[in-house]
Amino acid sequence: MIFSDLLNATNHSLSNGLTGIPLSGAMDNTETWQQHLLQSGEPALQDIGRELGNLQSLLSAGDAGLDAQAIGRSLSMLGAQTAEIVRTAPDEVRSGLSSLSDTLLKAGGQLEQSR
Repeated sequence: MIFSDLLNATNHSLSNGLTGIPLSGAMDNTETWQQHLLQSGEPALQDIGRELGNLQSLLSAGDAGLDAQAIGRSLSMLGAQTAEIVRTAPDEVRSGLSSLSDTLLKAGGQLEQSR
């Protein structure tokens, strides 16, 4: 799957909110992104890939052990990291990356505030 297709699929999946994605689907999506980003050779993208690994470990704790605040912090970090790469991204994916960044920051903020 090429980058823009993966980006569009991710944005579409997130359009109904985080709870609209089954945990297994979220794990598959983050795994695909992580592989793509870690193999990119770009330090900023590899940093995002490493944070995705952190998110995966948080999500793999199972339903009873999910830490909403820690997941929120990870999503916020991913949103901030994604926002950083928008300005140097190719034109054809810039809008999609901005949308993804906004979604991750919003979702992360909501989870960080949950108790």
